[in-house]
Amino acid sequence: MKFTLSWLKEHLETTATNAEIIDTLTMVGLEVEEVTDSGAALKDFVTAHVVSAEQHPNADKLRVCKVDAGTGELIDVVCGAPNARTGMKSVFAFAGTYIPGKDITIGKGNIRGQVSNGMLCSNAELELSDDHDGIIELPEDAPIGVPYPDYAGINEVVIDVGLTPNRGDCAGVHGIARDLAAAGLGQLKDTSVEAVPATAGASPIAVRVDGDICRMFSGRLVRNVTNGPSPQWMQDRLRAVGLRPINALVDITNYVSLDRARPLHVYDADKLTGNIAARMGRTGESFAALDGKTYAVDETMCVIADDQKVLGLGGIIGGEETGSSDETTNVFIECAWFEPTAIAAAGRKTGINSDARYRFERTVDPESVKPGIELATRLVMELCGGEPAETVIAGHVGSPGTVIDFPFSEIERLTGLTVAADEATAILTRLGFEVSGSGEVVRVGVPSWRPDVTMKADLVEEVMRIVGVDRVPVEPLPRLSGVAPKMLTPIQNRRRIARRALAARGMDEAMTWSFISTDFAQAFGGGSPQLRLANAIASDMTDMRPSLLPGLLSGAARNGNRGFDDVALFEVGQVFLSDAPEGQRNYATGIRTGTAGPSGAGRHWQGKADKVGVYDAKADLGAVLDALGVDIDKVQVVAEPAQWSHPGRGGRIQLGPKLILGWFGELHPVMAEKFDLDGPVAAFEIDLDALPEPRKKATKARPPLALSALQPVRRDFAFVVDTNVEAAGLLRAARGADKALISDVTIFDVFAGAHVGEGNKSVAIEVTLQPRDKTLTDEEIEAVAGKIVAAVEKATGGVLRG
Repeated sequence: MKFTLSWLKEHLETTATNAEIIDTLTMVGLEVEEVTDSGAALKDFVTAHVVSAEQHPNADKLRVCKVDAGTGELIDVVCGAPNARTGMKSVFAFAGTYIPGKDITIGKGNIRGQVSNGMLCSNAELELSDDHDGIIELPEDAPIGVPYPDYAGINEVVIDVGLTPNRGDCAGVHGIARDLAAAGLGQLKDTSVEAVPATAGASPIAVRVDGDICRMFSGRLVRNVTNGPSPQWMQDRLRAVGLRPINALVDITNYVSLDRARPLHVYDADKLTGNIAARMGRTGESFAALDGKTYAVDETMCVIADDQKVLGLGGIIGGEETGSSDETTNVFIECAWFEPTAIAAAGRKTGINSDARYRFERTVDPESVKPGIELATRLVMELCGGEPAETVIAGHVGSPGTVIDFPFSEIERLTGLTVAADEATAILTRLGFEVSGSGEVVRVGVPSWRPDVTMKADLVEEVMRIVGVDRVPVEPLPRLSGVAPKMLTPIQNRRRIARRALAARGMDEAMTWSFISTDFAQAFGGGSPQLRLANAIASDMTDMRPSLLPGLLSGAARNGNRGFDDVALFEVGQVFLSDAPEGQRNYATGIRTGTAGPSGAGRHWQGKADKVGVYDAKADLGAVLDALGVDIDKVQVVAEPAQWSHPGRGGRIQLGPKLILGWFGELHPVMAEKFDLDGPVAAFEIDLDALPEPRKKATKARPPLALSALQPVRRDFAFVVDTNVEAAGLLRAARGADKALISDVTIFDVFAGAHVGEGNKSVAIEVTLQPRDKTLTDEEIEAVAGKIVAAVEKATGGVLRG
């Protein structure tokens, strides 16, 4: 919200300095984001006298001028403006001056053989208007050599205030002045508007409302107006806050919107057909908007329409066809109230950001409809003349009439501030609240422009921000004695540990949206109507994500498009499997693309880089589980991949058929194509909520580590088993043959071929025997070997390879 200090003082009688006003704005909760001097960019331009203007000897459309800019000597300037003439006063830029309208720095030059040491400027070159047909003409009595901003009075201080969504009342200069007056910075002026008599009788145009979005719609026809440029003071104010003056009728609506936070719209009444309605849109309808674009509407949007066509999108933007122009002689003024959330939804759906939307979605004062149209009518008559007809109104909206029982003791309880009851009452009264009653508890009536104030704490906040947040006492928290208890929950610990483990493996953490498109959601097992957003922020963010993979894969694709094909990304966050509370799960998910393996990515002179594969994903998953304290030897690896995985290159990690911990594998080619990814992608998912709770540690002391001083013994075994036998089952059987002596079992070779028969494979394992009490004899070793062979044969049906 931008405004100038002179504009503010139209509503606030104050002697405060600019610095005091700026500091107070921030202290009352209206954070000042930027302060600019609108004349700073023009400080190098000066008023000047064109002493002579003669025809250029070598160019028909140029003149050679001698300019007095107050330096004591005449300056030669070549000018192409058709209105450049001897004796006129204009605005001059010396050589070396930056010209904002042309984005150039003017220098000394030679134009068709004539020296030019500066520039006579137009309004467009100073960005004061679009007028570039000639140089600026100043009155004959204009001084010479004076900085143009000082002469023209455009050295305004412009303040840009950042508004929170609940402060729609301060989207106008009057509301900001009210807050400053409440803070003791002056007296709020009476800017009430008297009703304008209807001299043109009844309105031939009727209005109606149809729907819950537009609660109240008022309109007024003004006949025989003379449209044209708005007065200079209004143009200066609009330009200072970044708006381009258009014509008097349009400028009036923009001025009232900024001045009173009361959006309006004007129609050329002669371009309307029949009556006007604020109704819901219909499929197939569209309109050409004032921004030059055509927008389609639907049943969720409120449109303004006459009996024949859509005129605009209610509360957001008007239509081009019925807009006012210099030829407008009969104008119809619209002043309405729209439901904020519906305006915000329609604005997001269409992507239109307008001043009207900015104010309506922050809630416009419901009691401002009638005063707003009266103020607009009065300004139209003052600037354009005309004869107003009677105001027509459809629907009604009024103040919620909220009344709060307010104990003054709440101020100190919630803020620590000691504020006397009289002072608190005065503050609330200056803010527009009605305080009644006496004693410790009073009744406070909330004004119509503050619908965000609904309870005692809101009133405390109002008093606190006016008294000053800087006066809130600062007290240190009491020091706790003893050892602090655990602060993190088990799931918070798991998320932290998972992040550290994956980062340690060279992966980069990503944070992606919790919303994805319906197409991606369905591809990963989601997309149910229960998980579809009722008010999506974008067309490709319609569903809650059932997996973290779509966001990571999209991120990998964006990296690939920028030349980074080898990435290792992970994310720890929530997924949504259903709309029930237990359907929200915490997952740790990671992907590797191209050659981004654990040892690094890219080419190397020592050899060709390996592509990532299923075992990289399995290793990442195992590293996280190990960091989380899961005994890897006790989990089951099942060759049943997730639906996003390549059917033969993925698997599942579980502690049983009903306790699934995660999945790993290479991305299915169809999925890779969907995300426009080239090459292999290895991915994994871990359900952190599925991990079993750790057992409580025993209170007794842990026994000391017992290391054997005896030499371990290693023996190799090769078993011929069916191709479908899982290696994990073979290892488990061998390890369980003698738990006292067998300390480790690993696979070192897998072979399939004619030597072992069709449908068979050879799996070679190394078994480590660790004696504890004495050195093993050959007979004892052979006995253990026999147990191993028997256990493997029983578990897998395999036989010892000869």
